[in-house]
Amino acid sequence: MTHPTLPHAGADAGCRPRPGKVWLVGAGPGDPELLTLKAARLIAQADAIVYDHLVGDGIVTLARPGARLIYAGKEASRHTLPQARINAMLARLARENLAVVRLKGGDPFIFGRGGEELEALAAAGIPFEVVPGVTAATGCAAYAGFPLTHRDHARMLTFVTGHLKHGNADLDWLALARPGQTVVFYMGVAAAEDIARSLIAHGLPADTPVAVVRQGTLKTQETLFTRLADFPAHLRETKIEPPALIVVGSVVGLHEKLCWFP
Repeated sequence: MTHPTLPHAGADAGCRPRPGKVWLVGAGPGDPELLTLKAARLIAQADAIVYDHLVGDGIVTLARPGARLIYAGKEASRHTLPQARINAMLARLARENLAVVRLKGGDPFIFGRGGEELEALAAAGIPFEVVPGVTAATGCAAYAGFPLTHRDHARMLTFVTGHLKHGNADLDWLALARPGQTVVFYMGVAAAEDIARSLIAHGLPADTPVAVVRQGTLKTQETLFTRLADFPAHLRETKIEPPALIVVGSVVGLHEKLCWFP
């Protein structure tokens, strides 16, 4: 039996990436095997790779010999390069007639500043392409043993950043405390006290299940299962540090029968 050949998506799919262009690539939540085929191909063929702190070990090593590897990671209160310099560097590398991969942990359009970087490239007249990745919420939940949505628990899913651009954490707590949903906080460990207090104050039950996941999908994954009222104290006791993902909702309780990852 013969099988039809699937068409490639994008003008550059299946061939060496053309120079003078930037690919914004999602590296997934950590495990290199969760890379998309397109992401792995572009990483292996790029002339230059500008990568972030949250890109998993073993992913950058897929780069070809001779490729430029440029670290542009951002950690809490410690930025290797300001965002404006990263934007300018991407444009400069493309103007050097290089095929550039901008490699970001998770998905570049989910709290990854991917949109900001593409705006800068568009303003500079630099061609670009986006390769989505498995976002941290999807990967961490799957490897922690619970779904993010479920007909009996959550028919809505909300992603929230706990670290806003101008330091403003004035979120719509009434909406976030509504029943029947799962709320995922990115970059929220430092705001754990505010998250718990505000959600309870706006009506979410104090015994709502909470999961905190660090280094999700890796062998070093750390997972804390607790309840809303207790999770700030338990977070301090376990000394789980950022970056970590916080998931709030009754779906978290399903890990007791769905957990599969050791």
